[in-house]
Amino acid sequence: MPKKEVTKMDRRNALMLLALVAIAAVIGSTVYSVYAANNGEESGNGFAGWFNGRMRLGACGGPGGWRRGGGGYGFIEVSEEYKENVINIAESDPDVQELLNNGYNITGVRPIITTRVEADGTVVTKATNAIVMLQKDTTGSASVWVDVSEGKVTKIVIMTMTVIEKS
Repeated sequence: MPKKEVTKMDRRNALMLLALVAIAAVIGSTVYSVYAANNGEESGNGFAGWFNGRMRLGACGGPGGWRRGGGGYGFIEVSEEYKENVINIAESDPDVQELLNNGYNITGVRPIITTRVEADGTVVTKATNAIVMLQKDTTGSASVWVDVSEGKVTKIVIMTMTVIEKS
């Protein structure tokens, strides 16, 4: 095989691999962003498939964008005890207390579920972290990252929005 053809083939394979990695990165970051920022329980948009404390897994596509309802991998239900535990940990943090005193309300608890395959093939699924969603009227929202196993808040992300309408 001439050297030019090998080089062309290598470039083509490299570009295809790069394109595949870029697509995967875009999809992954989009799903992660929607997961982290979505507070759709009260807003009713259900974009990432969250409704009534349930998370929709494997739902995508369809003419209307993200599908709603059954199918895919089903629903994950979060127990009231888990929600209460996460909320208690969040409320014990002084910064979260300040947000609550300044008009933020808790609108949801989103577990971060990890699945690990052990060396012997055992599969362990746990929700040792969670995100508590806070909302303040229509002007702001906050995500409180909670490490349930350590019993502490690890990060707070506050997003505010100011709209100035002009005619």
